[in-house]
Amino acid sequence: MEHTTQTPEVYDFRQYDRLWQRVAPDLEPYPDMAIRSETSPPTAAPTPSSPAIAPAPESPAVPVPANNSLSLRQESQLPGAERNPCCMGTEAAEMLEVLTGYMEAALSDRRYFLALVRQAPSWARQSLRDIASDLQDQSRRLMAAYYLITGRSYRPSVSSERIYVGRWCPALRERYHSAACSGFNYARSAEDSIDPCLAKLFEDLSKQSYAHAEELMRLLQRSLQST
Repeated sequence: MEHTTQTPEVYDFRQYDRLWQRVAPDLEPYPDMAIRSETSPPTAAPTPSSPAIAPAPESPAVPVPANNSLSLRQESQLPGAERNPCCMGTEAAEMLEVLTGYMEAALSDRRYFLALVRQAPSWARQSLRDIASDLQDQSRRLMAAYYLITGRSYRPSVSSERIYVGRWCPALRERYHSAACSGFNYARSAEDSIDPCLAKLFEDLSKQSYAHAEELMRLLQRSLQST
């Protein structure tokens, strides 16, 4: 008996579709398939693989001294480690002779004003004492500057001989010119100095000396009016 194998016929869905359209044209013939097609996630397009990034080379470790201290050369390069300061240093040392000259002149002028007080009119004595006090202060400031520059104290050599003043008005005239010249010399030294702190000191002393000259002129004016 011979058995013949028959190939199963493929179901034609088009016939079913036409039948469904006649029966219920408003309904979806395959609702289950529509839902699955809507809910299935889209297949992502393959993205090109990014090239592998090589790791950055490690920086060599810097050796640190065991005692964590700076070398002498490194310490000398730190700010403020200079042995020569920016003020009252070697640049100011070039004017040491000028400095000591001003110091001795201020002390000498102070002695002269103290002698002038003894024969001055009563109304002029306090002004002369104030000028003598300013000159004392000038000498002390100059001594301090000398010590800052050299690290040594300076002992001025001022004569202790008795001072002869003379007549009142000629003495005021002489002291006026001396104070005015001191103001001029201090100002000129301030311009010549390349040390900023020493130049500032000379400028202050110049202004003070010119103020002394103006006060002496005022005393002289009053003295001339009374004669």
